Amino acid sequence: MAETLDFPADLRAAQQESRQVTAELEALYRELPWSVEPHPGFTAREGDPFPTERPATEGWTPEQQEKVAQLRARQRELATVLITHPYWSTEAVSGDVVGARMALKRLFPPVA
Repeated sequence: MAETLDFPADLRAAQQESRQVTAELEALYRELPWSVEPHPGFTAREGDPFPTERPATEGWTPEQQEKVAQLRARQRELATVLITHPYWSTEAVSGDVVGARMALKRLFPPVA
């Protein structure tokens, strides 16, 4: 099916931007401190089955919080476009909406 579908340009663009926004958000999360709010840090108690340790942090800056909020908002907007696009109710999909949605996702490789 993936080879025969001709997705509308706006749907393709939304899928591609969605991948890019998600990659940007994931990269930002990797750079951010572990806690949004300032925190003194902690070490797991002895005998804890999942030993965890976190250093003290000043938390996220207001600019970092705003950037995350903007990217999350854009993700939601794009998800709405992708989910509610009129293309999914056309005959081109031939009743296999799930297969068509997966084909759209496979059009663009994950952003590294």
